[in-house]
Amino acid sequence: MSNDRIIMGIDPGTNLMGYGLIRVVNRKPEIMVSGVLDLKKISDPYIKLQKIFQRTLQVIDEYHPDELAIESQFFGKNIQSMLKLGRAQGVAIAAALQRNIPIFEYAPRKIKLAITGTGTASKEQLAVILQRYFKMKDFPQNPDESDAIAIALCHFFQDNALVTAKKSSSWADFVKNNPNRVKK
Repeated sequence: MSNDRIIMGIDPGTNLMGYGLIRVVNRKPEIMVSGVLDLKKISDPYIKLQKIFQRTLQVIDEYHPDELAIESQFFGKNIQSMLKLGRAQGVAIAAALQRNIPIFEYAPRKIKLAITGTGTASKEQLAVILQRYFKMKDFPQNPDESDAIAIALCHFFQDNALVTAKKSSSWADFVKNNPNRVKK
């Protein structure tokens, strides 16, 4: 697999779907584009799914990602919410498959672990670390958008074996164990 590629990350949802694309050149990722598809004003659940499919295809056709990384479903208490999330995830995956793009799924805990060193980090902690990593003053404030970037970066880290198997007990411990992951 070539090191130079484009990875699309998707944080699926039926109210808000975050997407983020990173370009990897010479093993260095940079954010190309990110955004949110806001579906809150649409009441018909099938129209929401259609919009997710269409927007995913639009982004794919415009930026030509080589791979799609998507957050996998997690188990919750509300079965209806899980079903809706699964449908959103499914249509985004179907759009990528329509363009023959390989799919990679990551659990929320794995994404947080890859980016922050702990699987229990908050969305705010995740965004702060991403902002520092990419050295951006105007990092996306929408958590769905920043999560999508995190998903794409998580996939990059998996492919490049930059994620250590050790768990960090503190931020200082994470920095010590991962000097190539923290930019100053």
